[in-house]
Amino acid sequence: MPSGNILFVLPRNGIYEIDRKGRVVWLFLDSKVSHDADRLPNGNTLFVYVAFDQMDDARVREVDPSGKVVWSWYARDHFNRALYNAISEEGWTHTNSVSRLANGNTLVSLRNFGIVAELDAAGKVIRTIGEGLFEYEYDPEMQSNGNLLVANHNQPAQTVLEIDLAMGKTVWSFAMPGHLVRDADCLPNSNTLIIAIRYCWRWWWVGG
Repeated sequence: MPSGNILFVLPRNGIYEIDRKGRVVWLFLDSKVSHDADRLPNGNTLFVYVAFDQMDDARVREVDPSGKVVWSWYARDHFNRALYNAISEEGWTHTNSVSRLANGNTLVSLRNFGIVAELDAAGKVIRTIGEGLFEYEYDPEMQSNGNLLVANHNQPAQTVLEIDLAMGKTVWSFAMPGHLVRDADCLPNSNTLIIAIRYCWRWWWVGG
């Protein structure tokens, strides 16, 4: 954070802000907190609220410094319909990322739906991104050029995609077979920093 403090999430526990000496200077405890939290310029904290989410749970919440909820968004108001309402995998939507855009809109990654939704200030879905392309996407980020950078869990190769939203096409991609790609960030030198976890399957047979 600009102050030098660190803001982080402990899933199913809460959000913590600590200073460089490890002292907790702010916290918000709630068992539904998961995945992602951002401190906004107005001092509020925007976060994902979906640990094993049910239909009636909020997916995104914003709290002020005192912990008062000042804004919430419910997926049920927009996606409680065919193709979406029967989905369930670690929750209904398994929303895994949220960010507030420069225009005041909010970008939400609905992992189980394979889409990213852009919401206006009132919470109305003004567009969805990634239908038929995203698969268990993580950490979509709007770039300064208006493109969207996203870590996509498509098979057989996990891939980072940069999508030109105006043209509706992928303009850059980088595949990492054998890894779980969880995050991608564009650096000031135009390189892309990717966080990925290498994985393997191990089987044990226990006789008795």
